[in-house]
Amino acid sequence: MEEEVLTEEVEPSTRGAESGGPETGKGFAVAYAFVNRRERTVAEVRVRLERVGVVEGEIDAVIAELLEFGYLDDARYARVFTEDKRTLEAWGSERIARTLRERGVERELIEVALAEARGGDGLGADGAPGVEDDGELERAVALLGQRFPSGPVAERDRERAFGVLARKGYESETAADAVREWARRTTV
Repeated sequence: MEEEVLTEEVEPSTRGAESGGPETGKGFAVAYAFVNRRERTVAEVRVRLERVGVVEGEIDAVIAELLEFGYLDDARYARVFTEDKRTLEAWGSERIARTLRERGVERELIEVALAEARGGDGLGADGAPGVEDDGELERAVALLGQRFPSGPVAERDRERAFGVLARKGYESETAADAVREWARRTTV
C-alpha cells in the first residue's frame, strides 16, 4: 500500500509535445530550468529560448504558462531588484533603471518600483516625476562616509567621491549635493 502514496511535484509542462518532432516541448524544460536558478524577466526567458532554438509559437506558449503560474512577473522582479541593489550595493536610481531597461523591464514598471523604493509616489515637491528624494541623498552621503571616513582633505578627494557616486548611478546633482554634505559633516 505504501506505493500508492501520491506526491505532487512541480514539473515542466509537456504542452506542445503532442505535435511531434524531436525539439517540440524542449522550451518548457529549458524555461523551467532557467527560472529555477533565480528570478528572471520575460525578456530574459525569451532570449534564452531563442538561443536554444525554440520556435516562436512555443516560446509564446512557454511564457504564457510561466506568467500564468507566477514564475515570471516583471513587476515583482523590478521591485525586488530595486530594493536589493539599493540596500546591498548602494546603487542610485539611474543605474537601477538603466539595468532594468537592459533586462527588458518596461519603463512604467521601473518607475513604479523606484517610486515604491522611495516610499511614495515618486513625485517631487513640484510634482515632477523621477525627482531624486532626500532618502537618495542620505544614502549617497552614508556611502561616502563608509568609503571615505576621514572626509575630504584635498579637491582630489571630492572628485574621487563624486566619481564613486556617479559610477553607483546617482544623478549628477544628487552626487554633487552629497559630496558637499559629506564634506560639511566630516569637517565639522
